[in-house]
Amino acid sequence: MLGMYGAHVGVTEPFDWAQPGSWLDVVNGRSSILFAVLAGVSIAIISGGTTPAAGADLRTARIRILVRAVLIFAIGMLLVALDTRIAIILPMYAVLFVAALPVLSWRPRSLFIAAGAVSVVAPVVVVAISPGLQNGGLLVDLLVTGHYPALIWIAFVLAGLGIGRLDLRQPSIRLRLLAVGAGLAVLGYGAGVAANQAVAASTRPVAYDIQLLATVEAHSGSPFEVIGSAGFAIAVIALCLIASGPLRIPLYPVAAVGSMALTAYTAHVVIVYLIGDSAFMQPDNGLYLWFVLGALVACSIWARLLGRGPLERVLTLVSRFAANPARRRTVR
Repeated sequence: MLGMYGAHVGVTEPFDWAQPGSWLDVVNGRSSILFAVLAGVSIAIISGGTTPAAGADLRTARIRILVRAVLIFAIGMLLVALDTRIAIILPMYAVLFVAALPVLSWRPRSLFIAAGAVSVVAPVVVVAISPGLQNGGLLVDLLVTGHYPALIWIAFVLAGLGIGRLDLRQPSIRLRLLAVGAGLAVLGYGAGVAANQAVAASTRPVAYDIQLLATVEAHSGSPFEVIGSAGFAIAVIALCLIASGPLRIPLYPVAAVGSMALTAYTAHVVIVYLIGDSAFMQPDNGLYLWFVLGALVACSIWARLLGRGPLERVLTLVSRFAANPARRRTVR
């Protein structure tokens, strides 16, 4: 969430290892992808954690997730209606929740293999079919032609769902995740840079499709960006898990924001709407820092006094009610 604030209202410049002032550029693209990977982790938690739900429990989990998807979609479309310059991720986020329903019983290995296959194949498919699907309506926009094409982004949810099926309490699992995430980041970004340089240096005409796929630019949706950014997200999750023990108290404000990400996301879009276009034309990162500080303080106070965030509370209550036939009969 803090990274998404930076991507929306922060002042960034192209990333350069030698220029620390450019390092904030890391938030572009990667924050929303981390958001999607964590969606998969949350789906895993809802549907049984390390032991996938089965039978009646699986049906209950699917109902809860489906209801959450409907509510998130509704909130997302309301935010879209505000017509800010932010590309609202929530409608596509809801689509990913629905897309995950058939694979809730899969084991981590199968989920990781599927995520890898989608990472390689889906970007090629999207580049190939997008030109013929322009102005295809909301569903086509969410699946293929939009800022967050779900056909590609389901890879992140599959990866997150696989991560959520692991025993994340085990230090060895956390270290493996860190190693795998870092390795994927190096592989994806490194190969992408090499491919981009090869295309740029080519003396032969290169197809436009190849140019779109041979890049690591944020939100490009290339296989290299998908793999690299997924690895980055996995490494961040692993680092947070490792730090959650010794740094639990100092990281409480960060955890508080994470515990009510939907509320924090919705609130920041509304605030940007109230500020207007000037939110995107800041001379420095002062506004971004106010967003970060405000979220850390407000979410910490709310979590300490009231627990679950307001929108998270609504999602939990409504989804549990919808998934509990006995409770519905009692109400009737």
